[in-house]
Amino acid sequence: MSRPDMAVNSEAGDWRLSEDAGERAWLLQSPSVETGVPPSQSASSRGGTSAIAAIFIVVNAALGAGLLNFPAAFNMAGGITAGLILQMVMLVFIISGLVILAYCSQVCNEGTYQEVVRAVCGRFLGVVCEVSIAIYTFGTCIAFLIIIGDQLDKLIGAIAKESEAVVNAHWFTDRKFTIATTSILIILPLSIPKEIGFQKYASALSVIGTWYVTLVIIVKYIWPDKEMTPGYIPTSPASWTAVFNAMPTICFGFQCHISSVPVFNCMRRRDLRPWGGVVTVGMIICLFVYTGTGVCGFLSFGSSVDQDVLMSYPSDDVAVAIARAFIVICVVTSYPILHFCGRAVLEGLWLRWRGDEVEVCVYRERRRRVAMTIVWFSLTLLLALFIPDIGRVISLIGGLAACFIFVFPGLCLIQAKLSETDHKTASWMAMVVFGVVMVTIGGFIFGQTTTNSIYRDIIYHSDQ
Repeated sequence: MSRPDMAVNSEAGDWRLSEDAGERAWLLQSPSVETGVPPSQSASSRGGTSAIAAIFIVVNAALGAGLLNFPAAFNMAGGITAGLILQMVMLVFIISGLVILAYCSQVCNEGTYQEVVRAVCGRFLGVVCEVSIAIYTFGTCIAFLIIIGDQLDKLIGAIAKESEAVVNAHWFTDRKFTIATTSILIILPLSIPKEIGFQKYASALSVIGTWYVTLVIIVKYIWPDKEMTPGYIPTSPASWTAVFNAMPTICFGFQCHISSVPVFNCMRRRDLRPWGGVVTVGMIICLFVYTGTGVCGFLSFGSSVDQDVLMSYPSDDVAVAIARAFIVICVVTSYPILHFCGRAVLEGLWLRWRGDEVEVCVYRERRRRVAMTIVWFSLTLLLALFIPDIGRVISLIGGLAACFIFVFPGLCLIQAKLSETDHKTASWMAMVVFGVVMVTIGGFIFGQTTTNSIYRDIIYHSDQ
């Protein structure tokens, strides 16, 4: 029999994350194959997290390198007005999804996103959810490596005081070489360990870095450099369907739902009312950060803005160079966290499929962990070397992020309400209808953005 507090990715005699594992490390803790400890008990044993700390964790989980794509998203949406309206409308459903997940976590007494889906919607949808998380984290890791290559090109050019063409002419400063070298020497060693407690301080540095990037973009818009000339600035969408091109970026930027269930269960008061305030304040903070970056970056460059807005700035700008360094640090430290989450989900699926107990011998666990890490790392590195820009990756995984925001929470809400004995009340009907609306919207976003991405980035470009 497996001990109820043992988790995947653990070794004999050490079945928990270390005390200083940090919030984001704990949030992405691998799921137990069979867990018998209610989340409320584990929360009380830790003393609980205050509402203010929970807000910080939610913001920390949402903010990241995705903000670099928001100026391009405003351009794709057809201007500031369309972009802001789209964000505000989606924010209602984003916050609702976070509250729904907390409600369903209370109903089924599970502590992770995938376990809530499994308990409420059944084994099949639970497996679909776990596979989706693995794909999403895999794609995000690819995006992180692409960002490293983009920013190091500019950083090396700023240090060497040479143009990007001259920098790329040398094999030791070539983009593919710098991505591979940085990944092999830094990211791979950080991804192999079974614990990621060192990320406690790196996560705080990442938040500071994202705020600094936003501040630089706003300041550069207010006091632009002389060589910065914006291109055409659209004020309305080219067509009604053009607005939907910005949805993957918005979903990718605001997606913190996977880690929201553990955040809720670690709170001192596991009630929906304080949780609603936590996620509302957290998402409003993210809204200001993303809007400031998106609006000022878009107005600075107009339709000529790059998918990665920092790529639009000159290499010799010191303030922007510091922002690039922050982003590199952010993605280098975030890759192991996302990999840890994806590896844990895959390992949980593997153990369930084989019917193995969690308490396997240390040697088998270590061998499996190292093998999975090397395969994951090699595939993400190979794809990052040959994918030209971050926009193509975000357009694919952004549609998948819509499933975590809309589809799975909507399905959980529908199933939770259908399992209640008190049917046919007005509030019951309203909740079921709202769940159907969420699933419909999420399915549309996923289908439309994924189809458009495949056509635009794969079929269309292959014909050029």
